[in-house]
Amino acid sequence: MNTRDIEAFIAVVEAGSMVRAATRLHLTQPGLTRRVQSLEALIGVALLDRQAKPLRPTAAGQEVYALGKRVLHATDDLMSRAARGAQVVGELRLGVPPFLSEMALDRPIDRLREQFPKLTVRVTAGWSPGLLEQAQSGKVDVAAVLLPDGVAPPAALTARELGHYTTLVVAARGLAFPPKGASLRDLAAHPWVLNQDGCGMRSALRHALDAAHLPFNVAVEAFGAELQLSLVARGIGIGAVTPEVLAGSAHRDAVQVVPLRDFRAGLTAWLLHAPLPRRLGAPLELLFNALHESIAATAVAPDGTAPTASGHDSISS
Repeated sequence: MNTRDIEAFIAVVEAGSMVRAATRLHLTQPGLTRRVQSLEALIGVALLDRQAKPLRPTAAGQEVYALGKRVLHATDDLMSRAARGAQVVGELRLGVPPFLSEMALDRPIDRLREQFPKLTVRVTAGWSPGLLEQAQSGKVDVAAVLLPDGVAPPAALTARELGHYTTLVVAARGLAFPPKGASLRDLAAHPWVLNQDGCGMRSALRHALDAAHLPFNVAVEAFGAELQLSLVARGIGIGAVTPEVLAGSAHRDAVQVVPLRDFRAGLTAWLLHAPLPRRLGAPLELLFNALHESIAATAVAPDGTAPTASGHDSISS
């Protein structure tokens, strides 16, 4: 059994599209299709419901997907152990937005240092747009970025999804909004307390308001969730946070989550890189798995009321 065939099938299931899966694996669509067909021929059953939009696995495909993930994880673990024996040396240049560096990077760095003690990890913090440019230009080897829903990573980079964050709009407790949900026009009537330009959440809000030909008034640009939520609680403006940030804030009881009627926004965390030296393959797999686990471990309910972790900084994407 060829693990590349398994990887191709898993990519199709996760992407829901042959085209997106081919882009993710840097394959042509016919090449990807052949790999999936090869796996189906070996197993002897159809693994994809090709009439569904988006593509989805059959019942047998769901089982093969779960087993295939375990096979690939075991293979990755074997490669990591072999790489440790070969003493990976040199450096790994990693770019991250401040939110992820504060919330999800400690444990992955510890694991990298533990398993690859001779590998130097150089971390650069920055806004996601700048990190994308650095990854494309080769100034960093790998970039973890946050992109607004609907914004695809550059096709020239290999992209792996780390997790998704919901965006909540918050306001002071005494501020009134329609009980059935605020519209974009309702939101546009208030000034905002947000991060500086370059933040993915701010970009998503601006795009939505511009598309509706509505004003976008920023009252205060402030870095840090606690300062932003403190200003929101005092009625300086309305803000945007994730459930994870709200759950860990000392100001969570002083603000309200504004129900939204015609606007939904979120951020997807991606791990992106151009082709890398073979020596970085095992560290990259370890970094992806550790970041994915860290992000999943911090997930809370969409209303921000059921934290599994606290003390997070602001979304600075």
